[in-house]
Amino acid sequence: MKLGLFLKTAEAAQGLNMDVVLEAERLGYDSCWAGESYSSDAVTPVTWVLARTTKIKAGTSIMQMSARTPAMAAMTAMTLQALSGGRFLCGIGPSGPQVIEGWHGQAFGKPLKKTREYVEVVRAILRREKPVEYRGEYYQIPYVGSDATGLGKPLKSILHGRATLPIYLAAIGPRNVALAAEIADGWIPVFFSPSRMAMFREWLADGFRAAAKTGTEAERSFDVMPLVHVVVGPDAAACRAAVKPRLALYVGGMGARGRNFYNDVARRYGYEAAAKTIQDLYLAGRKDEAVAAVPDALVDEVALCGPRERIRERVAEWNAAGVTTLMVAGDAAAVRLMAEVAL
Repeated sequence: MKLGLFLKTAEAAQGLNMDVVLEAERLGYDSCWAGESYSSDAVTPVTWVLARTTKIKAGTSIMQMSARTPAMAAMTAMTLQALSGGRFLCGIGPSGPQVIEGWHGQAFGKPLKKTREYVEVVRAILRREKPVEYRGEYYQIPYVGSDATGLGKPLKSILHGRATLPIYLAAIGPRNVALAAEIADGWIPVFFSPSRMAMFREWLADGFRAAAKTGTEAERSFDVMPLVHVVVGPDAAACRAAVKPRLALYVGGMGARGRNFYNDVARRYGYEAAAKTIQDLYLAGRKDEAVAAVPDALVDEVALCGPRERIRERVAEWNAAGVTTLMVAGDAAAVRLMAEVAL
């Protein structure tokens, strides 16, 4: 099992702890990852890291598709691949309707259809087999809408990219996970529980079967890379308490009632009553109570919390579940501990 490092960038004041990144590189971490919501973008921190390191790979977890065209994502990926000596990893995803419509001012649309089209365009650009022409529901290249000038023409990238550049998809639900297994090189799950791997394997298998029909042998090199929060300390309860605000935010407030993908995850794991309570409290503005309502058992399913010995024992569950890369979110102590127990 390889290790990745999650870069904490969604703060009021932008910062990046390069000491931890360099320590992770020294310890043998395979990659580090930056995300984006409505704070820092994902590409700039990744670029900063690639410019200041020599071995560790860096990826986006994820670039929001609605924030950039597929061509822009491909251009970014090819540029960073070239400048970093092939160390860039491209993670993309649809995000959620609150961010896409509320922040980017774009229609959320059908995430499965949009993601499939997006990846097809990116891969066509990377292959450079011919000038790109694409006719999809969401993407038309060249553009031929009613307001088109008619001057657009198919183009082929000047920059020679890497056709096999790894593309990761962030996915939560069964159809999204199956799509990742079908068309991508890796899957980035959030709030992943290794004890639920039998369920995930069914979803992945659906995608691998679909890929096999097209001659794509996705399963052979597919990377399962969940994000896991790691909090090290002598008191497991205190360590769990550090994770609960994030869980409460996502389960309770990251989406509208009836359209919260993270709330769906908690319900799918069997925490229906808690998920409803957390959401009710959070949306009512009672955030502290929402945090207190997060079950200890849910935290332990999706995070690694407590003394070193406890974390050391529990890492085996993630490895046995078939996780191939573990993306670690934590401080310097967590980064060092995970290197000791997983590498």
